[in-house]
Amino acid sequence: MTHASDTPAQRPDIFDRMRAGEQYRAEDPEIEARQRAARRLAARWATAYHEDPDTARPLLAELLGSLGEDAEVRPPLHLDYGSHLRIGPRTFVNYGLTALDVADITIGADCQFGPHVQLLTPTHPLEPEPRREKWESARPITIGDNVWLGGGVLVLPGVTIGENSVVGAGSVVTKDIPSNTVAVGNPARVVRTL
Repeated sequence: MTHASDTPAQRPDIFDRMRAGEQYRAEDPEIEARQRAARRLAARWATAYHEDPDTARPLLAELLGSLGEDAEVRPPLHLDYGSHLRIGPRTFVNYGLTALDVADITIGADCQFGPHVQLLTPTHPLEPEPRREKWESARPITIGDNVWLGGGVLVLPGVTIGENSVVGAGSVVTKDIPSNTVAVGNPARVVRTL
């Protein structure tokens, strides 16, 4: 936790701590400034994408932690920082991805995302007082290679979805999904092995 007596020189990087799962307050000025910068860059990319997706690609690469070769993302893209989001090669992300990348979000190669998928790394305390005080934390999300997330899938903090898996449209993924399976529902449960 950050203490009021910490000076910037003494204070460990807040983003490293957030990515490590430590508690933070979202109204921290550093956090707000980085989020505003990411939103501006995402808006510039979206505008450029509508003119020419190929010439817009360098803006997207600048926004994200990494963007694999031949990966395609369609706007709008809603994210916190962008720099904690990595998208593997040949992955296709349809319109309206929300990737709240307080902790790392890693998307493998050859994945397919339907429209309006949500990848949410932040979480809030269950206890009322810390929640009232606006404390938050985050846990990473990992999507393996060749995963298909149907439209409207919601993936919660700390979840790993194994390679070659399929998650049905509208599912809410609350726990890890093994490789080579099909999962559906709220909460998502495995209904088939591939």
